[in-house]
Amino acid sequence: MSSVNPVRLNHAVLFVADLERAERFYTEVIGMVVAAREPRANAAFLRLPRSGNHHDLGLFGVGTSAPPKRQGGIGLYHLAWQVDTVDELVEARYVLANAGALGGESSHGATKSVYGVDPDGNELEVMWMLPREAWGEYEGTAPVDRLDLEAELDRWSGVRTAGQIVAGTAAP
Repeated sequence: MSSVNPVRLNHAVLFVADLERAERFYTEVIGMVVAAREPRANAAFLRLPRSGNHHDLGLFGVGTSAPPKRQGGIGLYHLAWQVDTVDELVEARYVLANAGALGGESSHGATKSVYGVDPDGNELEVMWMLPREAWGEYEGTAPVDRLDLEAELDRWSGVRTAGQIVAGTAAP
């Protein structure tokens, strides 16, 4: 039996209690733009401004009577949004904190992350990845350590990594 051979995750879809509230959060806090709306399905499709994708996130309003997300329950844990520079990660931490949505931060070795929570309790991660050649010991590990974002900024400010290709993974 052969396996499915996708090239990347194209988009994610979330059920939300209040579509307008969720749309406001993802446009005002995360900076997405509305690519399309589908009123018959009470849905909105959002795109990241630097994305070449039709939409990166779908939101389907299911109403406030839907049961809330259960912390630690089966299902999606979080969505991770990659930024291009560690400077943008610093800005993301500030924006999430200002919106009252900052949930934490950590270093995973090759990636540095801040976490937020949307109005429905869905966790999101904003992450920056080290340059590939700097992964070193983190090539095969993903620790959860304290993030010293100021030290990372001192070391990596201005270094762009969102467009890097990992050796051996490019399509022929």
